[in-house]
Amino acid sequence: MRVLIADTFEPVGLEGLKEAGCEVIYRPGLKSDALARAIRDTGADVLVVRSTPVTAPMLEAPSLSLVVRAGAGYNTIDVATAASRGIYVSNCPGRNATAVAELAFALMLAIDRHVPDNVADLRAGVWNKKQYGNARGLFGRTLGLLGYGHVGQEVAARAHAFGMRVVVWSRRFAEGGGRRDLSPGHPDTPAILGAPSAINIARSPEEVADDCDVLSVHVALAPDTRGLVDASVLNRLKPGAYFINTARAEVVDYVALAAAIRERQIRVGLDVFPEEPAGTTGEFHDSIVTLPGVYGTHHIGASTDQAQEAIANETVRVIAAYRHTGAVPNVVNLATSTPATHRLVVRHRDRPGVLAHVFDRLREGRINVQETENVIFDGARAAVARISLDAPPPDALLDAIKNGNSDIIDLHVVAM
Repeated sequence: MRVLIADTFEPVGLEGLKEAGCEVIYRPGLKSDALARAIRDTGADVLVVRSTPVTAPMLEAPSLSLVVRAGAGYNTIDVATAASRGIYVSNCPGRNATAVAELAFALMLAIDRHVPDNVADLRAGVWNKKQYGNARGLFGRTLGLLGYGHVGQEVAARAHAFGMRVVVWSRRFAEGGGRRDLSPGHPDTPAILGAPSAINIARSPEEVADDCDVLSVHVALAPDTRGLVDASVLNRLKPGAYFINTARAEVVDYVALAAAIRERQIRVGLDVFPEEPAGTTGEFHDSIVTLPGVYGTHHIGASTDQAQEAIANETVRVIAAYRHTGAVPNVVNLATSTPATHRLVVRHRDRPGVLAHVFDRLREGRINVQETENVIFDGARAAVARISLDAPPPDALLDAIKNGNSDIIDLHVVAM
């Protein structure tokens, strides 16, 4: 199996792929047309990327069957085109969650204790204990979380350790309606040093903003989260509240955020920006970072050695599983449901040609197979095939299937 890696990748991952029996083609920095040509020319079966966009032309190479995003988000990959060509898209969810949570708290603490300004004044030879000795402190404050996936849960765990109350809005809790709590012992509550703690569930992002002293964003970028944090949310924050974004720039209305900074003295920590340089270095211009009370970092949330090694190891696990079993962990572009309406259950002797006979008859009847499972019994003398179909086979077709092969013991159809 040939694996083309088009971004920087940890040495532990390169060695892991080789140990798994893969031929590794390591060409970090390939992009656009050059990457499309490399996929085609190398005959790569698997493409591994981090931030490099994967476009439709890159997915036209006939050999390519799996794209792995060595990270959590996959919005830079043309998932729809991959699905139309039967190419798996997989990612590494949760492997960088600890790193992002640590940066979120670093920004909270930096805001609260004016850490960057302290450092700047000391380097300039200025001593100002009077000004910088004035901080609110995080203990006893309320942290609001928008999103409660891997990162949100890691942030909540650290918030409880800091003695903060936590209130959460998440799309996966939204269907429950009404305000409620997740009590200790609930599988979604974080455990701190072995002691589980409760969190409060809000009905909307606006309700979280009403209730919190610090608002931190941890939702994935999706059509229903783009622009989620707009003026209707930001204007509900208390004057002087803290706002943290280590998720995606696109989920926040940065024009409304700038207005909230100017008009409501919101203090802000940002790791992501609407217009970031394409490379790892370059010029950067965004007026929001010039506003008072705004601290920024260089989109480094996942950039710790621990996180990158964890992502590399997960990438190896995904590709090794695909190579050895044909199954792909963490697939993001499989259908959650199919057009199947009926299931044909065929009990048969485990001999060559039985399923080929069944599929041939279904093809003649112009009935499409959506999914198939063939379960073998002990001794490998008999099996049961469960075949999901997009239409019910008529009785005449069932008779042709059953009577056309002596190894078919019985069959029946169930509606799905």
